[in-house]
Amino acid sequence: MTASRLGFWLHRTVLAVLFALVVAPVAEAASRIKDIANFEGIRENLLVGYGLVVGLNGTGDSLTNSPFTLQSLRGMLERLGVNTKDQNLRTLNVAAVMVSANLPAFARQGGRVDVVVSALGDAKSLLGGTLLVTPLMGADGEVYAVAQGNVLVGGFQAQGAAASVTKGVPTSGRIPNGSVVEREVPFELQQLSRLRLQLRNPDLTTARRVSQAINAFMGARQARSIDSTTVQVDVPPNANVDMVSLMTDIEQLKVEPDLPARVVIDEHTGVIVMGKEVRIDTVAIAQGSLTIRITETPQVSQPAPFSATGQTTTVGRTDIQVDEGAGNKLAVMKPGVTLQDLVDGLNALGIGPRDMISILQAIKASGALQAELQVM
Repeated sequence: MTASRLGFWLHRTVLAVLFALVVAPVAEAASRIKDIANFEGIRENLLVGYGLVVGLNGTGDSLTNSPFTLQSLRGMLERLGVNTKDQNLRTLNVAAVMVSANLPAFARQGGRVDVVVSALGDAKSLLGGTLLVTPLMGADGEVYAVAQGNVLVGGFQAQGAAASVTKGVPTSGRIPNGSVVEREVPFELQQLSRLRLQLRNPDLTTARRVSQAINAFMGARQARSIDSTTVQVDVPPNANVDMVSLMTDIEQLKVEPDLPARVVIDEHTGVIVMGKEVRIDTVAIAQGSLTIRITETPQVSQPAPFSATGQTTTVGRTDIQVDEGAGNKLAVMKPGVTLQDLVDGLNALGIGPRDMISILQAIKASGALQAELQVM
């Protein structure tokens, strides 16, 4: 290899390494459109139904306290040709339940969907029960699936004369593939003349970046952001366009989402979440509190041995300690400090999550916190 070729090869190698170092952080920050947006129309539909679970080992509804269970049981038996109108039913092996399921997009007739079964009355456990045929209806009142099967319960309950043990939630369970799809939700992709993407986290900047990425991929101005949530894509006027392939290619495009400067505080648990764009102007922070600790140590006082006078008594001993936080320091935050600088500064003061919440609220009140403060 000649010197000129060796120099050219080394030059290309160095440029490739520098390009990888520069581009790598940007690629890591980018997300697929598939992970930040959904296509309008491709969605799940919620289904719900009311049914009966039978075969319980004495852990079902008490029919005296659950009249809806008694009415449902009698109605089911009458449909099966059993007349129980004048009979006093006292079974504890039946429970009224609500059955819910999510019908996925493009579910076809004959397909199966998981269902969740939850007790409606005072049943103690659904362990070992079997759900009878239960129609599942959508928001429009139409039946889209029918559920039936053995209920799988993760929890259990054991009870004795003086104690009981409960693990998990025995009054709720699942039936894998427990429902059969009977009605399809009509939706044809090939008939669409335009696509709409809905951002999971609405943001104008992110919507604009999504439309720019799609236009760069398609080589034409086919996408435009309508608002902070919606990006509309016009399908090219070509009869041979494969909508599935087009949507798949759009989903794989990478965009760097723009996040607002926001601090989220959960005062119940002391959790603090701060975004990377949080900035703070020049501010001085000092944290201290007055702590008074009172300790009572009673002592027994008694007379000397063989003494004819005196009596045994208890003498109080009180120790009072006052901590005014004199050892705490004053920290100065320079203008435009980043999230890492803020965390390092507060940690240097030895501040816990609870005190940090109060400090952040005080910084926001002073106008130095350039971010939205959201308290949950």
